[in-house]
Amino acid sequence: MMICFLGSDIFRGSVYGKGHPLNIARVWPVIDICQALGWIEDGEYRSIAPARPEALQLFHTADYVQALQEAEAEQRLCYQKMQRHRIGLDNNPIFAQIYRRPATAAAASMHGANLLLAGDMQTVFNPAGGTHHGMPDRANGFCFVNDPALAILTLLEGGASRVAYIDIDAHHADGVEAHLSSDPRVKLWSVHEENRWPRTGLAGDTGGGQARNFPLARGAGNTALLEILNQHILPDIRQFSPEFIVLQAGCDGLIDDPQSGLAYTNKGYWQAIEQILALHLPALVLGGGGYNPFTTARAWAGIWGLIKGKNPYQTKANEGVHAILSSLEWQHRRARTIPVHWTEQLFDEML
Repeated sequence: MMICFLGSDIFRGSVYGKGHPLNIARVWPVIDICQALGWIEDGEYRSIAPARPEALQLFHTADYVQALQEAEAEQRLCYQKMQRHRIGLDNNPIFAQIYRRPATAAAASMHGANLLLAGDMQTVFNPAGGTHHGMPDRANGFCFVNDPALAILTLLEGGASRVAYIDIDAHHADGVEAHLSSDPRVKLWSVHEENRWPRTGLAGDTGGGQARNFPLARGAGNTALLEILNQHILPDIRQFSPEFIVLQAGCDGLIDDPQSGLAYTNKGYWQAIEQILALHLPALVLGGGGYNPFTTARAWAGIWGLIKGKNPYQTKANEGVHAILSSLEWQHRRARTIPVHWTEQLFDEML
């Protein structure tokens, strides 16, 4: 099978800091769960090093990239640079790996795009990716580097004439839309919660180009997500006839995530992803939002299961998976009582 899982050990010890929504384990549990299930075979997993600064300048300004490096080296920035680049402000904290962590996620997305361009892979999974809020010259919405934009630009530079970008994160893909929707080679679809930060992506908003936005009401659930996909997005994709798909599969729309009220179950979420993969187009699948470590780990492990041809809808936790899930820590009121299915199976109890 022409599939690849991209990751790095940098995500094992790197968190945004105490009190931040991303002060949780997200990527390494997905890797470990898939390995414990025997879902990663020899040659399918590749470890990625951080991108070089010049590679990030495909989307970001040189001054901004330099500021990220300085913030990592000094663990501080001067007032002027903080204000200009919003690094260390607006819940975009300075932390130990502030350059290397997002640069690794971006390197993985760009590498994945190159694997698709070369025809070496049909589907590439980078759960560390999906940081769709980043702007060329500033941090935004917990996102320091915009790896989806970098992946799309890598595909375009490699000769792609039509790239489809689909985003099912609970938050609108403002960084990607603002800077790529005017390119006629790119078409973007975003399904997100209405009146949720960044409060862009209103119905009818085209981003000045080929963006289509589908804001959903709080409590929308699986039915609304799948209706939008089947009635609008999939027909549009078929008409657009893209050569490549970049899918941002943020799972913060799940029912147990504290950062949205969309109330998807992971079964509905997987069904949406499964239908996109069923287009049989070369696809780069990214992570994104996900602020409950238990639901995030299970949802993204299930994506790799779908890519592998496994059945996450019925996958129970073996001893190794149970140990991984039981070891996760989350300082949140929702974790005061851990539901049994958070540690005993990949799938949610409800449809």
